[in-house]
Amino acid sequence: MSRYLVSSALLTLVPAALAAQQPAALPLKHAAQPTTAAISPADLMSRLYIFADDSMQGRETGTVGHLKSTAWIASELKRLGVQSAGDEGSYFQDVPMIRRAFDPASTITVGATTLRGGTDFIAQTRGALPSLDGAGVVFGGTAGDTTSYPSRDQIRGNIVVLKAGAGGGGFAARGGAGGAGRAQAALRALSDAVAIATVTDNLTPALVQAATQPREGDVMMKPRDATPGGQLTLTITRSAAEALLGSSLDAATKGQAGRTVKASIRFRDDPAPARNVVAIIRGSDPKLRGQYVALGAHNDHVGFATQALDHDSLHAYNAARFAIRGMVPRGVQPTPEQDAAVAAIRLNLDSMRAARRTRLDSIRNGADDDGSGSVMLLELAEAFQKAPVKPKRSLVFVWHVGEEKGLLGSRWYSEHPSVPRDSIVAQLNMDMIGRGAASDLPVGSPTYVQLVGSRRLSTELGDIVEAVNRTEPMPFTFDYQFDANGHPENIYCRSDHYNYARLGIPVVFFTTGLHGDYHQVTDEPQYIDYPHMARIGQLVHDVTLKVANLDHRIVVDKEKPDPAGACRQ
Repeated sequence: MSRYLVSSALLTLVPAALAAQQPAALPLKHAAQPTTAAISPADLMSRLYIFADDSMQGRETGTVGHLKSTAWIASELKRLGVQSAGDEGSYFQDVPMIRRAFDPASTITVGATTLRGGTDFIAQTRGALPSLDGAGVVFGGTAGDTTSYPSRDQIRGNIVVLKAGAGGGGFAARGGAGGAGRAQAALRALSDAVAIATVTDNLTPALVQAATQPREGDVMMKPRDATPGGQLTLTITRSAAEALLGSSLDAATKGQAGRTVKASIRFRDDPAPARNVVAIIRGSDPKLRGQYVALGAHNDHVGFATQALDHDSLHAYNAARFAIRGMVPRGVQPTPEQDAAVAAIRLNLDSMRAARRTRLDSIRNGADDDGSGSVMLLELAEAFQKAPVKPKRSLVFVWHVGEEKGLLGSRWYSEHPSVPRDSIVAQLNMDMIGRGAASDLPVGSPTYVQLVGSRRLSTELGDIVEAVNRTEPMPFTFDYQFDANGHPENIYCRSDHYNYARLGIPVVFFTTGLHGDYHQVTDEPQYIDYPHMARIGQLVHDVTLKVANLDHRIVVDKEKPDPAGACRQ
């Protein structure tokens, strides 16, 4: 997922027409009020200003902020009297994540030369550690340029040495999720290699520190067993590359064989805090209460930015940019006219700062992503808990951790559910449901909602959502464009519902889509459209009630995906 960082030098007059599109901002702080059974803008505002407050530190998985935010969710559930369904009678289901640090005592020996960790190379792997002993070395060309890579037969079982690509980054370098996504395509072309070693001209102290002393939120799922089979990525110096190849890097040719190595690559794995929050409301029908409608959102976000930014200038710039061209899908280039219009944006900083002093901000609060879904899940739990008659089927509520790390918490819960997996008749997922106005995206409106996945496994489930929507006081206009097969944004594969769908459980993903504040420090509660959000919540409530009260189980009439296969939209 892309992130946009804007230089303060660019933030200098927003055209009046664009500025006029922005709704009046809500206050920066809001005193919480007692909540009620009704799904209301006031309740949502009270909850979201707490959940997306700076004190939650961006809620990144593995951090203190994650623990604080999940503890608050659990305290709300306890206050409401909703039954816990986590580990050992708690509201929490621990997800086994670790913080993996590279051990600089690691070595690679080639001939009479010993390459030393932290000096000649750094390493990382997301899985069980493969053995490099006896592996050969092959020159692979340039990182990211798949046309320069050798054949799969030349790569298989070897260490592939690559020159740095554009920007100089290696596969082991840490960066935004967008850069990681682009690297994945190139990594797949090298999947038969036992290790990928990318050359850097500057193995900086910062790179070494990031590898050997990872920050609090640098977490991964603990490998399931000790069986070798993961792929190692290395960032190496030019002299180390030439020792491995046995020749000058500049003279190396594609597929050139280098030397055989011996290696001692080591890591330190420390447990990292990561937990789903799980609760249940039991159904009222003795025959159907053993079946469940699952409702979900993700409790995490992306923590701190790498630098403090001028919040108000960044928000205004991104809103103006987004109004011009929206979120350009992956693989699609903006038009020259759009590029020119964005380049022409200037912000009147003097007038903005006269109204409000400069506010430097480094916390990515995630009010919409996915504070909106998380507090709506609480709102729904309160509505159903306080209802005089419970739905016939039971409801299971899951606040998933690690969505931003690769849908990790939902994968763990779907594989280790607190109720029998085959008793879950459908899963309704909410991620970013707090925006959707015309000022947020070009196709937005007061009735805007995107639906994804609603008919991919069950025609009946998609029909139910449409039928229930027609009964709402202000029906929504559903946007299905992001559910199209092969859509470049791949939204169907990018939120927690997919981990249920891959197991054959029908899903519906409700979202109001991406906007200019996505993954920015500017995703804060004062920009949320609470009336719009409350009506989405009422729709989800009514769809849930309809599915939970059906006299039959939702019919699955479409082909189920391969649970272990790669997701394809």
